[in-house]
Amino acid sequence: MTANDISEKEAPHKLFDTLLVLDFGSQYSHLIIRRLRDLNIYSELLPCTQRIADLPFQPKGVILSGGPYSVYDSTAPHVDPAVFDLDVPILGVCYGLQEIAWQHDQHNVLAGEKREYGHAKLTCEQGEGGASSVNVLFQDVPNGVDVWMSHGDKLSHLPESFSTIAATSNAPFAGIAHNSKPYYGIQFHPEVTHTSHGTRILENYAVRICKARQHWTMEEFVGTEISRIRALVGEKGQVIGAVSGGVDSTVAAKLMHEAIGDRFHAVLVDNGLLRHKEAETVHQTLTSHLGINLTVIDASERFLTELKGVSDPEKKRKIIGKDFIEVFQETAHKIAKEAAGTPNAGDIEWLLQGTLYPDVIESIAFRGPSQTIKTHHNVGGLPAAMHLKLIEPLRELFKDEVRILGTKLGIPEELVWRHPFPGPGLAIRTLGEVTRSQVEITRQADRIFIEEIIAAGLYRKISQAYAALLPIQVVGVMGDKRVHEQPICLRAVETTDFMTANWFDFDRPFLDKVSSRITNEVSGVCSVFQNNNFMKELDVTITGIVSTKLLSLL
Repeated sequence: MTANDISEKEAPHKLFDTLLVLDFGSQYSHLIIRRLRDLNIYSELLPCTQRIADLPFQPKGVILSGGPYSVYDSTAPHVDPAVFDLDVPILGVCYGLQEIAWQHDQHNVLAGEKREYGHAKLTCEQGEGGASSVNVLFQDVPNGVDVWMSHGDKLSHLPESFSTIAATSNAPFAGIAHNSKPYYGIQFHPEVTHTSHGTRILENYAVRICKARQHWTMEEFVGTEISRIRALVGEKGQVIGAVSGGVDSTVAAKLMHEAIGDRFHAVLVDNGLLRHKEAETVHQTLTSHLGINLTVIDASERFLTELKGVSDPEKKRKIIGKDFIEVFQETAHKIAKEAAGTPNAGDIEWLLQGTLYPDVIESIAFRGPSQTIKTHHNVGGLPAAMHLKLIEPLRELFKDEVRILGTKLGIPEELVWRHPFPGPGLAIRTLGEVTRSQVEITRQADRIFIEEIIAAGLYRKISQAYAALLPIQVVGVMGDKRVHEQPICLRAVETTDFMTANWFDFDRPFLDKVSSRITNEVSGVCSVFQNNNFMKELDVTITGIVSTKLLSLL
């Protein structure tokens, strides 16, 4: 049996009842996955262009997401018609409802006279099939409930054999259901918090209609994943893994250590782009607290040389990803050579990475509705000639699930709740060309920002915070001199799933203190800004000059 066969055999969609979400490009698609996971139901998201014949598992049900297109346009994306041959329940959300209707009758969707964006009152109606079948989707949902609409098109009439089960003042077919088959469509978005009882509707569909078991928990996952790792690596296989001190790599390393012990070799590459005293902190944490053998490689000169003259953030990611793999391969050969004649003798074939499910979602690119937000160093930035095979035990997990898993594995709380840090490090928080002096400015400003957040008791309330250096000159007055120096941009967000986020609302005294410390203590900085904008699709990394709120200009 090949590694791919083992990996697929032990994949969560083979071990847990799974709902499949087909994504038509809605900004809310990932929230459907999150709501289902919160209900302890495993779910996966794939592009709407997924060929059903190539699907490696049998889902308990399928959800067609919303999307920005009109189903009647010639360029609109459509689901593989074979989805209706799976003989499982299907739920269409917004565009998904119209897609179900279009698949049954291509003339029953049209542009509405009035668009409907925002709150609406939903009236539930009795369908012809009775409460035990057609109407089960709205079971225990009160009449007149608030729902969130986001559509311009609507049904002109019901498809044949469908009944109306819900309506709003502007959408007479806001909820439809097939009279004999488990096909449902809703014009609103149950996955957003603006929809009251939205989670109940998804639970009705997943549990009562699809009969999915609610057995997706980290207690269940950890046992199955350790078994998968052992089967994949084998009795003598060895794994090398990158660690950075962040929660993802720490949990992945601990999970791997639990599975194969000393056959896992943790490596920290000091690429010159780490946070303040990162290498020392990580070494202390992994060796003293978690008992993991760690090798620290100082490759800072190599990385900074490769990045010389590069300003584009995508190019930075690609270069750093390539260099990481090369360093790992060199280190793997060195470790294997040193282990000759010991119980751990043998080649290292596997590379551990802490890839998360949002990384995978953001890196999906397909024709039509989906666009790549950014290339992840651990998803899209790996060289084709990589000689190590990837093993990604956290690939199916969201950040909050990783933290729950870390707690189950006994990792200290301060590590589990540490803010995420990108693989490319300060290279993408230092806009423009990356040099030692520029990175040091970013590093010291970031240190001060985080120190003050901790001192104010805000660290756990904020999901991610950092300082970024902008490659522009601004005029300031410091002492009695006029200066032309660079500004620092502060970014802090609140999020639960690390897919969408909102900016954190600091009070003015806090911002004044941070601004004063940075401009006084960090040479080369004369002003500080805060980036305050809501992120519908989360990329909290600043990659260009952004709209900012001026905090100080000294």
